[in-house]
Amino acid sequence: MATFLYRLGRGAFRRRGLVALVWVALLFAAGFGAATASAPTSGSFSIPGTEAQKAFDVLDKKFPGMAADGATARIVVKAPAGASVNDPKYKTEVEKIVSGLKDGPGKAEVASVTDPYQAQAVSQDGSTAYVSVKYTVSGMELKDETRDALKDSGTAAQGAGLTVEIGGDALMTAPETGSGEIVGIAIAAIVLVITFGSLIAAGLPLLTALIGVGIGVSSITALANVLDLGSTTSTLAMMIGLAVGIDYALFIVSRYRVELAEGRERDEAAGRAAGTAGSAVVFAGLTVVIALVGLAVVNIPMLTKMGFAAAGTVVIAVLVALTLVPAILGFAGKKVLPAGKKSKLFGKGKPAGAEPKANGGTRWARFVLRRPIMVLLVAVIGLGVIAIPASKLEMGLPDDGAQPVSTTQRKAYDLLSEGFGPGFNGPLMVVVDGDKKLADETEARIKGLEGVAAVTPPTPNEAGDASVITVIPKDRPSSVETENLVHTIRDGSGDDVLVTGATAMNIDFSQKMNDALLPYLALVVGLAFLLLMLVFRSVLVPLKAALGFLLSVVAALGAVVAVFQWGWLGSVFGVEQTGPIMSMMPIFMVGVVFGLAMDYEVFLVTRMREAYVHGERPGQAVVTGFQYSARVVVAAAVIMIAVFSGFIGASEQMIKMIGFGLAIAVLFDAFIVRMTIVPAVLALLGHKAWWLPGWLDRLLPNVDVEGESLRKHLEGSDGSPEAEGPDKDRELVNA
Repeated sequence: MATFLYRLGRGAFRRRGLVALVWVALLFAAGFGAATASAPTSGSFSIPGTEAQKAFDVLDKKFPGMAADGATARIVVKAPAGASVNDPKYKTEVEKIVSGLKDGPGKAEVASVTDPYQAQAVSQDGSTAYVSVKYTVSGMELKDETRDALKDSGTAAQGAGLTVEIGGDALMTAPETGSGEIVGIAIAAIVLVITFGSLIAAGLPLLTALIGVGIGVSSITALANVLDLGSTTSTLAMMIGLAVGIDYALFIVSRYRVELAEGRERDEAAGRAAGTAGSAVVFAGLTVVIALVGLAVVNIPMLTKMGFAAAGTVVIAVLVALTLVPAILGFAGKKVLPAGKKSKLFGKGKPAGAEPKANGGTRWARFVLRRPIMVLLVAVIGLGVIAIPASKLEMGLPDDGAQPVSTTQRKAYDLLSEGFGPGFNGPLMVVVDGDKKLADETEARIKGLEGVAAVTPPTPNEAGDASVITVIPKDRPSSVETENLVHTIRDGSGDDVLVTGATAMNIDFSQKMNDALLPYLALVVGLAFLLLMLVFRSVLVPLKAALGFLLSVVAALGAVVAVFQWGWLGSVFGVEQTGPIMSMMPIFMVGVVFGLAMDYEVFLVTRMREAYVHGERPGQAVVTGFQYSARVVVAAAVIMIAVFSGFIGASEQMIKMIGFGLAIAVLFDAFIVRMTIVPAVLALLGHKAWWLPGWLDRLLPNVDVEGESLRKHLEGSDGSPEAEGPDKDRELVNA
């Protein structure tokens, strides 16, 4: 593979004009497709194999139109203190809201509007009423005219003294990331400038990453409606694609500069950079792709599509790093080098072969080697303490109750809870697939259950062979009591009585994610062990890497629980409302963090193995690995943390939570696990760290991430063997 990538990189360098033209053409084509495509929808949501989904399937068959995906809205009206919405002057204002929605702007997209006085949608004390609106299209597809008519529907009523708030998904819009994303990119640019000492070299990874992300996100937008992709899919793809795109280009450019420092011609340096660092990029990208595609094992279409879309963006980032980066290096010339021969890259002017001054990575590695047990205990115990909140993890899907308290959706949610009870925001829909007798028996049984606030009479379909019963719980939708009520109804019913609705769907979704977590974790960790065994020709190094990965993920989940569920430092991260952690968060973090963790493991430990194979003692090999890789790995980690942190400023709670979770996970994995626990464990293991049974060594294929086969190939082709190993490396700079 290294030889193929060497030829690919050198060919891209030499034919840089053509390569750049192809990528620019792809960017314009994807951009044109995105610009001409219709706006993405919220994406359909289904959970195959669950009771809630089976109930929706029955509704589709026997109640056509009832389970449609059209947007809904609730306009909640509250009378002033001491007054009632039944008072004639207030009743007139509420009826104006109903007629305005039926006959006003946007009426073409309105499927139905329910008058609260006819539908018994007035609270017992008369203080609160609500108008239900059903639309023919999803919230993301509503025209601005329709959405504005909904927002303005209560303006006159407010002028008359009523409090009017709007809930439901009709006001749903595409999530906004805010200025944090720009700040993250700006921090990445600063880190690159400090790392490379050259504006051209710093700008190159940013430019190529933005081109790759532009192609990926534009392609997702163009295909959103065709593939039924959710509105958050492109945001997640951008988050991951931007982070890995910058990192992969960083590794290629860094190796290219080292090759130039050794005196090689520019095209040869580009080829060798692609053949060596490019091999590690391919492996790292492959791990991320497999982890994301592996989300399909959960068997939830929405999550599968998110994983495939993000994986596609990662593939583009790898291809950009292997082709476009060498091409742009050809245009940049020697401007990618820092100014002056006394730069850090050239050893600050020291003669070749001189022992370079120990850098930060070297000093840190030596410190860890002197006190490996103490460092290991402090790191493991520290992460263990941070992971403690993960034991109290509560999962669910966000509803309007998780919205910031300043939003109209949250205010409407609270008004309904006050006027009709906490469970009114999460009604259960019981679908009876049978005759009237079965429906009446089911109604009577549910009325006698603890935790039920109200039960509506069965509503039969036209054929009379199915009915729908609405159950209002006493407690809020995300409470344990409501979850227990759902299970109680199901346990006491046969296969012809099914419970569904948004609350039941959330419960089933969380359960399915829980059930899939361990199998998916086993798949990911098993894959990590196998791939790292191929790369490092070792048994204990992959085991250490997999255990370290698990430690960083659990610690990151602990931090997420502390901030988003418990509210610790919530104001710092813009968390206005605490609540259950999004159900897909643990399994999504496992998939993404696994791939990112392997990036640092490969780039850091590969150099250690190379030094060990060339004759260095185990401890010295660890120092050598840090000497030449720590600076780039730290820069890559800081960039990735900055990019992910930029999404913490998003308006969507899900995006905010994922941005924080991934940023903190990279922080833990890169700086505590890879930079601290890894050298401590390798120091304690010594020669045993690199042990591999002979039979297994012969059985495993040699993936050659270090590029040894390439070096031998090049030596054989020009007849001029090159000095190898750490002695030659010491002629280079330690930045």
